[in-house]
Amino acid sequence: PILNPSHGWEPSPFPLLPLRRLPRRRRRRRDQVPPPLSPHHRARHLRPRLAAAMSSSSSPAPAPGSDPAAPAASSASSAIDFLTLCYRLKTTKRAGWVRRGVPGPESVADHMYRMGVMALVAADLPAGVNRDRCVKMAIVHDIAEAIVGDITPADGVPKEEKSRREKEALDHMCALLGGGSRADEIRELWMEYENNATLEAKVVKDFDKVEMILQALEYEKEQGRDLEEFFQSTAGKFQTGVGKAWAAEVASRRK
Repeated sequence: PILNPSHGWEPSPFPLLPLRRLPRRRRRRRDQVPPPLSPHHRARHLRPRLAAAMSSSSSPAPAPGSDPAAPAASSASSAIDFLTLCYRLKTTKRAGWVRRGVPGPESVADHMYRMGVMALVAADLPAGVNRDRCVKMAIVHDIAEAIVGDITPADGVPKEEKSRREKEALDHMCALLGGGSRADEIRELWMEYENNATLEAKVVKDFDKVEMILQALEYEKEQGRDLEEFFQSTAGKFQTGVGKAWAAEVASRRK
Protein backbone atom coordinates (compact mmCIF):
# COMPACT_ATOMS: atom_id res chain seq x y z
CA PRO A 1 0.00 0.00 0.00
CA ILE A 2 0.92 3.66 -0.46
CA LEU A 3 -0.17 6.67 1.57
CA ASN A 4 -2.56 9.13 -0.24
CA PRO A 5 -2.83 12.36 1.73
CA SER A 6 -6.56 12.71 0.77
CA HIS A 7 -7.79 9.15 1.02
CA GLY A 8 -5.31 7.45 3.32
CA TRP A 9 -3.71 4.13 2.45
CA GLU A 10 -4.42 2.76 -1.05
CA PRO A 11 -3.15 -0.35 -2.87
CA SER A 12 0.23 0.11 -4.58
CA PRO A 13 0.15 0.23 -8.43
CA PHE A 14 3.54 -1.55 -8.52
CA PRO A 15 3.61 -5.34 -8.42
CA LEU A 16 5.39 -6.73 -5.39
CA LEU A 17 8.20 -9.21 -6.00
CA PRO A 18 8.39 -12.20 -3.71
CA LEU A 19 11.16 -12.01 -1.14
CA ARG A 20 13.84 -14.64 -1.31
CA ARG A 21 15.65 -15.71 1.78
CA LEU A 22 19.40 -15.32 1.27
CA PRO A 23 21.53 -18.21 2.45
CA ARG A 24 23.23 -17.50 5.74
CA ARG A 25 27.00 -17.41 5.58
CA ARG A 26 28.52 -19.91 7.90
CA ARG A 27 30.97 -18.30 10.23
CA ARG A 28 34.12 -20.20 11.04
CA ARG A 29 34.86 -20.59 14.68
CA ARG A 30 37.99 -18.84 15.81
CA ASP A 31 39.59 -22.11 16.83
CA GLN A 32 38.72 -23.86 13.55
CA VAL A 33 41.78 -24.42 11.32
CA PRO A 34 41.19 -24.23 7.56
CA PRO A 35 41.76 -27.55 5.78
CA PRO A 36 45.22 -28.05 4.23
CA LEU A 37 45.69 -27.74 0.50
CA SER A 38 45.54 -30.98 -1.41
CA PRO A 39 48.79 -32.22 -3.04
CA HIS A 40 47.35 -31.13 -6.40
CA HIS A 41 46.78 -27.57 -5.20
CA ARG A 42 50.14 -27.44 -3.42
CA ALA A 43 51.83 -28.45 -6.66
CA ARG A 44 49.98 -25.68 -8.51
CA HIS A 45 51.28 -23.14 -6.02
CA LEU A 46 54.86 -24.44 -5.91
CA ARG A 47 55.37 -25.17 -9.61
CA PRO A 48 55.68 -21.52 -10.76
CA ARG A 49 58.26 -20.80 -8.08
CA LEU A 50 60.36 -23.84 -8.93
CA ALA A 51 60.12 -23.07 -12.64
CA ALA A 52 61.32 -19.53 -11.99
CA ALA A 53 64.24 -20.80 -9.96
CA MET A 54 65.26 -23.23 -12.70
CA SER A 55 64.78 -20.88 -15.66
CA SER A 56 68.16 -19.21 -15.26
CA SER A 57 71.56 -20.13 -13.85
CA SER A 58 72.16 -16.63 -12.56
CA SER A 59 70.17 -14.10 -10.62
CA PRO A 60 68.82 -11.21 -12.75
CA ALA A 61 70.34 -7.78 -12.25
CA PRO A 62 68.10 -5.40 -10.30
CA ALA A 63 66.28 -2.78 -12.36
CA PRO A 64 67.38 0.85 -11.95
CA GLY A 65 65.60 2.49 -9.07
CA SER A 66 64.42 -0.81 -7.64
CA ASP A 67 64.38 -1.58 -3.94
CA PRO A 68 68.03 -2.16 -2.85
CA ALA A 69 66.83 -4.88 -0.48
CA ALA A 70 65.36 -6.91 -3.36
CA PRO A 71 68.64 -8.64 -4.45
CA ALA A 72 69.30 -9.68 -0.85
CA ALA A 73 65.78 -11.07 -0.55
CA SER A 74 66.19 -12.97 -3.82
CA SER A 75 69.54 -14.35 -2.67
CA ALA A 76 68.03 -15.45 0.64
CA SER A 77 65.15 -17.17 -1.15
CA SER A 78 67.52 -19.09 -3.46
CA ALA A 79 69.75 -20.10 -0.57
CA ILE A 80 66.85 -21.41 1.51
CA ASP A 81 65.45 -23.31 -1.50
CA PHE A 82 68.89 -24.90 -2.00
CA LEU A 83 69.31 -25.75 1.69
CA THR A 84 65.83 -27.23 1.85
CA LEU A 85 66.84 -29.64 -0.91
CA CYS A 86 70.11 -30.38 0.95
CA TYR A 87 67.99 -31.53 3.90
CA ARG A 88 67.57 -34.80 2.01
CA LEU A 89 71.26 -35.48 2.64
CA LYS A 90 70.44 -35.68 6.35
CA THR A 91 67.68 -38.22 5.80
CA THR A 92 69.26 -40.33 3.03
CA LYS A 93 70.96 -43.30 4.67
CA ARG A 94 74.21 -44.70 3.30
CA ALA A 95 73.17 -47.62 1.14
CA GLY A 96 76.01 -49.97 2.08
CA TRP A 97 74.97 -50.04 5.73
CA VAL A 98 71.29 -50.34 4.84
CA ARG A 99 72.03 -53.31 2.60
CA ARG A 100 73.89 -55.03 5.44
CA GLY A 101 71.01 -54.45 7.84
CA VAL A 102 72.91 -52.08 10.15
CA PRO A 103 70.35 -50.47 12.51
CA GLY A 104 70.36 -46.67 12.64
CA PRO A 105 72.87 -46.27 9.79
CA GLU A 106 74.63 -42.97 9.16
CA SER A 107 73.30 -40.51 6.60
CA VAL A 108 75.10 -39.05 3.61
CA ALA A 109 75.40 -35.77 5.52
CA ASP A 110 76.99 -37.60 8.49
CA HIS A 111 79.59 -39.08 6.17
CA MET A 112 80.46 -35.79 4.45
CA TYR A 113 80.64 -33.89 7.74
CA ARG A 114 83.28 -36.18 9.24
CA MET A 115 85.24 -36.09 6.00
CA GLY A 116 85.28 -32.29 6.30
CA VAL A 117 86.58 -32.60 9.86
CA MET A 118 89.27 -34.99 8.65
CA ALA A 119 90.53 -32.42 6.17
CA LEU A 120 90.41 -29.75 8.86
CA VAL A 121 92.43 -31.63 11.50
CA ALA A 122 94.93 -33.58 9.36
CA ALA A 123 98.44 -32.48 10.28
CA ASP A 124 100.15 -34.65 7.67
CA LEU A 125 98.64 -33.40 4.42
CA PRO A 126 100.97 -33.57 1.41
CA ALA A 127 103.07 -30.49 0.76
CA GLY A 128 101.29 -27.87 -1.30
CA VAL A 129 97.78 -29.15 -0.61
CA ASN A 130 95.16 -26.46 -0.09
CA ARG A 131 93.47 -27.47 3.16
CA ASP A 132 90.50 -25.14 2.74
CA ARG A 133 89.81 -26.58 -0.70
CA CYS A 134 89.87 -30.10 0.75
CA VAL A 135 87.33 -29.12 3.41
CA LYS A 136 85.02 -27.61 0.80
CA MET A 137 85.40 -30.57 -1.52
CA ALA A 138 84.58 -32.99 1.28
CA ILE A 139 81.26 -31.29 2.05
CA VAL A 140 80.09 -31.15 -1.58
CA HIS A 141 81.46 -34.36 -3.13
CA ASP A 142 78.23 -36.32 -2.51
CA ILE A 143 75.84 -33.36 -2.69
CA ALA A 144 74.07 -34.67 -5.81
CA GLU A 145 72.84 -37.62 -3.74
CA ALA A 146 70.19 -35.26 -2.38
CA ILE A 147 68.41 -36.02 -5.68
CA VAL A 148 69.77 -39.33 -7.03
CA GLY A 149 70.33 -41.10 -3.72
CA ASP A 150 73.36 -43.18 -2.73
CA ILE A 151 74.13 -45.29 -5.80
CA THR A 152 76.56 -48.13 -5.00
CA PRO A 153 78.24 -50.79 -7.18
CA ALA A 154 75.69 -53.30 -5.87
CA ASP A 155 72.97 -51.37 -7.70
CA GLY A 156 74.44 -52.42 -11.05
CA VAL A 157 74.42 -48.89 -12.48
CA PRO A 158 77.33 -48.34 -14.93
CA LYS A 159 79.87 -45.77 -13.77
CA GLU A 160 79.17 -43.50 -16.77
CA GLU A 161 75.42 -43.57 -16.08
CA LYS A 162 75.95 -42.85 -12.38
CA SER A 163 78.13 -39.88 -13.27
CA ARG A 164 75.57 -38.61 -15.78
CA ARG A 165 72.74 -38.77 -13.26
CA GLU A 166 74.78 -37.00 -10.61
CA LYS A 167 75.96 -34.32 -13.03
CA GLU A 168 72.37 -33.63 -14.06
CA ALA A 169 71.33 -33.42 -10.40
CA LEU A 170 74.22 -31.08 -9.64
CA ASP A 171 73.21 -28.76 -12.48
CA HIS A 172 69.67 -28.71 -11.11
CA MET A 173 70.92 -27.77 -7.63
CA CYS A 174 73.26 -25.06 -8.90
CA ALA A 175 70.41 -23.53 -10.89
CA LEU A 176 68.20 -23.67 -7.81
CA LEU A 177 70.91 -21.75 -5.96
CA GLY A 178 70.59 -19.04 -8.58
CA GLY A 179 73.90 -19.54 -10.36
CA GLY A 180 76.71 -17.10 -9.70
CA SER A 181 80.11 -17.64 -8.08
CA ARG A 182 78.88 -19.92 -5.26
CA ALA A 183 77.18 -22.30 -7.66
CA ASP A 184 80.21 -22.22 -9.97
CA GLU A 185 82.52 -23.13 -7.09
CA ILE A 186 80.34 -26.05 -6.01
CA ARG A 187 80.27 -27.38 -9.57
CA GLU A 188 84.03 -26.93 -9.97
CA LEU A 189 84.79 -28.71 -6.69
CA TRP A 190 82.48 -31.58 -7.58
CA MET A 191 84.00 -32.03 -11.04
CA GLU A 192 87.52 -31.86 -9.63
CA TYR A 193 86.70 -34.65 -7.19
CA GLU A 194 84.82 -36.70 -9.77
CA ASN A 195 87.76 -36.57 -12.19
CA ASN A 196 90.39 -37.18 -9.49
CA ALA A 197 92.10 -34.23 -11.15
CA THR A 198 94.24 -32.70 -8.40
CA LEU A 199 96.21 -33.65 -5.31
CA GLU A 200 93.36 -32.21 -3.22
CA ALA A 201 90.92 -34.55 -4.97
CA LYS A 202 93.18 -37.53 -4.26
CA VAL A 203 93.39 -36.60 -0.57
CA VAL A 204 89.61 -36.25 -0.29
CA LYS A 205 89.02 -39.54 -2.12
CA ASP A 206 91.30 -41.19 0.43
CA PHE A 207 89.37 -39.56 3.26
CA ASP A 208 86.17 -40.92 1.69
CA LYS A 209 87.52 -44.45 2.08
CA VAL A 210 89.03 -43.84 5.51
CA GLU A 211 85.75 -42.47 6.82
CA MET A 212 83.95 -45.57 5.55
CA ILE A 213 86.28 -48.08 7.20
CA LEU A 214 86.34 -46.04 10.41
CA GLN A 215 82.55 -46.19 10.45
CA ALA A 216 82.72 -49.93 9.75
CA LEU A 217 85.06 -50.36 12.72
CA GLU A 218 82.65 -48.46 14.95
CA TYR A 219 79.71 -50.60 13.85
CA GLU A 220 81.75 -53.77 14.43
CA LYS A 221 82.52 -52.72 18.00
CA GLU A 222 79.03 -51.40 18.79
CA GLN A 223 77.03 -54.20 17.23
CA GLY A 224 79.35 -57.20 17.20
CA ARG A 225 79.30 -57.40 13.42
CA ASP A 226 81.88 -58.59 10.92
CA LEU A 227 82.19 -55.95 8.20
CA GLU A 228 85.37 -57.26 6.62
CA GLU A 229 84.03 -56.68 3.10
CA PHE A 230 84.23 -52.91 3.59
CA PHE A 231 87.89 -53.12 4.53
CA GLN A 232 88.62 -55.43 1.61
CA SER A 233 86.90 -53.07 -0.84
CA THR A 234 89.41 -50.30 -0.02
CA ALA A 235 92.59 -52.38 0.27
CA GLY A 236 95.38 -51.11 -1.99
CA LYS A 237 93.30 -48.19 -3.30
CA PHE A 238 94.72 -45.32 -1.23
CA GLN A 239 96.61 -42.72 -3.27
CA THR A 240 98.33 -40.54 -0.68
CA GLY A 241 100.60 -40.96 2.30
CA VAL A 242 98.05 -39.54 4.70
CA GLY A 243 95.37 -41.88 3.37
CA LYS A 244 97.58 -44.95 3.73
CA ALA A 245 98.70 -43.95 7.23
CA TRP A 246 95.19 -43.31 8.48
CA ALA A 247 93.85 -46.52 6.94
CA ALA A 248 96.62 -48.51 8.62
CA GLU A 249 95.77 -46.90 11.96
CA VAL A 250 92.10 -47.84 11.61
CA ALA A 251 93.01 -51.41 10.65
CA SER A 252 95.33 -51.73 13.66
CA ARG A 253 92.41 -50.99 15.98
CA ARG A 254 90.44 -54.01 14.79
CA LYS A 255 92.87 -56.36 16.55
